[in-house]
Amino acid sequence: MAMVCLSDFEAYAKKYLPKIAWDFFAAGADDCSTRDENILAYKRIRFRPRMLRDVSVMDIRTKLLGTEISFPVGIAPTGFHQLAWPDGEKSTARAAKAMNTCYIASTYSTCTLEEISAAAPGGLRWFQLYIHRNRAVSQQLVQRAEALGFQGLVLTADLPYTGKRRDDVRNGFRLPPHMTLKNLEGAFEVCKMSLLDPSVTWNDIYWLRSLTHLPIIIKGILTKEDAELAVRHGVQGIIVSNHGGRQLDGGPATIDALVEVVEAVQGRVEVYLDGGIRKGSDVLKALALGAKCVFIGRPALWGLAYKGEEGLQDVLRILQDEFRLSMALAG
Repeated sequence: MAMVCLSDFEAYAKKYLPKIAWDFFAAGADDCSTRDENILAYKRIRFRPRMLRDVSVMDIRTKLLGTEISFPVGIAPTGFHQLAWPDGEKSTARAAKAMNTCYIASTYSTCTLEEISAAAPGGLRWFQLYIHRNRAVSQQLVQRAEALGFQGLVLTADLPYTGKRRDDVRNGFRLPPHMTLKNLEGAFEVCKMSLLDPSVTWNDIYWLRSLTHLPIIIKGILTKEDAELAVRHGVQGIIVSNHGGRQLDGGPATIDALVEVVEAVQGRVEVYLDGGIRKGSDVLKALALGAKCVFIGRPALWGLAYKGEEGLQDVLRILQDEFRLSMALAG
């Protein structure tokens, strides 16, 4: 089958992944209305294309906190990549480097930070952090990531508790015995998500800043009030995100929340977005509404499920080509 668009990879992953893995990746919270709205919201946004512009040369590069990437699509942090492909996050890191873009590695990786670094030396990588009740564990992770050359720290703010994902409950989801959360081995029993610290507040950003020289990007912001607080607490970037609709069902689509966040920060920090990106034209819509870059979550996993690193490169290449074409056709 020719892989022409991202939904082709989705269909492949759904057909060939074990049901428990597919259900985990696909899951949204409760009725999945926010998960689905992330995608539907793009369909309601219309371009105002301009004609007879010279589009013979187009530059689709951008910069993330000063580092150039080939086009404004990076890979969002998602857990458990070995459920999609045996090499897991190592393949993800290699694909991101090959496409010269940013990969945000998750706390809940099935490869160690060391393995991810070694797989693609010199690639642009950020590290996504959940703060655990055992602060020493989080501190060690931050310091390991910095020592390994990760260039940004992404604090996920929307997970004091795990959202209710019905299929995972029905399936009794657990990692298979041969897989572990490599970065947390020995720290505590795997998949006891209750070990996340629900008492984290804005003041903990000061604690993080005391641990590292890395720029801090906060992920999970959906309102102008929180965007203003983020700027006030000295973060360098904001990812407008609702966790792919996996946390609070009934929140806004990220593309709808983007506008008020961009308005609130007024260029003081970089604003990115994840959730619902399925076409190059979605990327263009997000940029037109003020995002500097977008990040893909589930589509990256579908690419891995198809052909590992090669499949993920295919996904990124399709988005890149569609984005360039949308730019040209919109003038």
